[in-house]
Amino acid sequence: MIGRLKGVLVAKQPPWIVVDVGGVGYELEAPMSTFFDLPELGATVNLCTHYAAKEDTVALYGFLRESERSLFRALQKVSGVGAKISLAVLSGVSVDEFARLVQTSDITALTRIPGIGKKTAERMVVELRDRVDGIGGGLPSPIGGAVLADPVAEASVALQTLGYKPAEVTRLVRGAAAPGDGAEDIIRKALKAALR
Repeated sequence: MIGRLKGVLVAKQPPWIVVDVGGVGYELEAPMSTFFDLPELGATVNLCTHYAAKEDTVALYGFLRESERSLFRALQKVSGVGAKISLAVLSGVSVDEFARLVQTSDITALTRIPGIGKKTAERMVVELRDRVDGIGGGLPSPIGGAVLADPVAEASVALQTLGYKPAEVTRLVRGAAAPGDGAEDIIRKALKAALR
C-alpha cells in the first residue's frame, strides 16, 4: 500500500497529476481542493495518498492535507458512495464546510454537489454525523500554480469530469472567467457559484 508520496510535480491536468519519485512517475487523481494549492510544475510536492485496488482496476488518489484523505475514506463507507462522488464532495466544499453541512443536516446544500441526490445526501447525514468531528483542520494558504495556455478549456474539462453537464459548465465558466484568470481560479469561482 502507498500512504504518502514526496517528489517533483511534473504534470497537472485536472483531475490528474503526475509526481516523479526517483524516476518513477506516479499518476494520481486529486480533488480540486488539492489542485487549488499545488505548487508550480517542477516544485517538490508531498501528498497523502489513498491506494484502491479492485478486481479490474488500480487507482491512486492524492491529497495535500490529511483531513481531505480522511474525509475521502469516510465518504466511501457511506452506502452508494464511491471515489467519484467522494472527489466531487472534496472539489465542491471544504472539509470544514462539509462537516458543518452534515452536522446541520443541510440536505439542500449537499444535493448541489454533482452526483449527490437527496437519498445519498440523507445517507451521508445519518452515517457521517458522528464521524465528521475532528476530520477538519486549518487549511494552509493557497500557493500559486502555473497558468496554462487555455485556462477556460481546462476549467471546462475539469468541471465536466466532476459531473457537471456541458450546458451548465458553459454557464458556470462564462460567469466565473475573468481576464488573467488561470484554470484553478475559474474552477474555484465556478464551484462557489454552483453551490449558491
